[in-house]
Amino acid sequence: MRLYYLAKGSFALLIRVIDRLSHIKPAIIRCAAAWIVRAVIAYTLLTAIIPAPPRPLLDIPHTVETQHPHVCVHTRLIDEVDEWKIQRTLVAVREMGAPTIVEFFPWAYIESNHDQYDWVNADRIVRHARNQGIRIIARMGLVPAWARPQREGEFTTLNTLPPAAYNEFTQFIADFAARYAGVIDHIIIWNEPNLAFEWGYQFVNPAGYVDLLRVVYSAAHAANPNVIVLAAPLAPTLEPPGSPNGLNDLLYLEAIYQAGAANYFDALAVHTYGFEHPADQLPAPDALNFRRAELLRDIMMRYNDADTHVYITETGWNDSPRWSRAVTPSQRIAYTIDALEWAADQNWLETLCLWVFRTPAPTFNYTDYFTLISVDFQRKPIYYAVQNYARGISQVEDLWLPAPNG
Repeated sequence: MRLYYLAKGSFALLIRVIDRLSHIKPAIIRCAAAWIVRAVIAYTLLTAIIPAPPRPLLDIPHTVETQHPHVCVHTRLIDEVDEWKIQRTLVAVREMGAPTIVEFFPWAYIESNHDQYDWVNADRIVRHARNQGIRIIARMGLVPAWARPQREGEFTTLNTLPPAAYNEFTQFIADFAARYAGVIDHIIIWNEPNLAFEWGYQFVNPAGYVDLLRVVYSAAHAANPNVIVLAAPLAPTLEPPGSPNGLNDLLYLEAIYQAGAANYFDALAVHTYGFEHPADQLPAPDALNFRRAELLRDIMMRYNDADTHVYITETGWNDSPRWSRAVTPSQRIAYTIDALEWAADQNWLETLCLWVFRTPAPTFNYTDYFTLISVDFQRKPIYYAVQNYARGISQVEDLWLPAPNG
């Protein structure tokens, strides 16, 4: 009713103004003004009756029901605009039976201005993850503009972390670890530093990455004595030494061990994708497949690091009909379940995290076919297959056809 009288009063006021200007083609002005006011009234009434977005109220704290606690998914919550979508995503994660997520917390988002932290987006992710009973593994990276070189003609990206900024990044990690101690106790330092793209389009530098680990490790543990610092997952690649694109992940891991990295991480994060190969295909140094994780583990063993556990923080198969390295939907289900069953038998492996649970918006390319649920929260067959495995709802073989040969 207040809206009605407000609109009526605005209309009357406008008419008085028009009367004062009646010497300027009054008929035209009156007609135009009347239609403008009608449009304003219609818009006001429509906006008044459009329902507000859902309010993400916290429920009684939940726990994740699962028979396989190594099941994990990588989420993309930091880029969500609406908080209710964060909540709904995490509800779906819990209902699937995954007690752990990997989530990205970019330095550039949280400290866009030097010494000015904005924790709002991080806090809301943490708040809803705790409410759903989900553990977070935090992946750290992306450099704010103020921490990157600003010399004229020097090219930098969000992945350019100059050694001069290592201490600033370390301070952010320490502050993050202290703020979320007891809630986020697993922190991944950087992402795929064996790729030039992820290293600011510079030649990759294993010794430089170890220097970063060295300064971060002690500060993170001082801020949170229970923190587990994970060395960055490496991109599975066959790039040879000297390539401008990156370096073979096996060679890179060996190089950081030679540079003394073993003293500066508590666990190793790993990325291992299946591409077009089944999960039981044996690994080989010249091939990229899911079991490549075993070759990385072999390197750890050679450097007497058998007690350090591995967290697979990205893995999975893609069922796009237009990507040359994709598989069929039926194969994707079968290979994923085989991978989860294999992981359950590895006493050195803590998690197997599928990339990616859901994205905030469609990418309109093959990467959309990595998701387990769609942008509009439609749960895909792969979601239900993983749910059946994680929660022991039924035998997967009873619901899904075996993957076709070939």
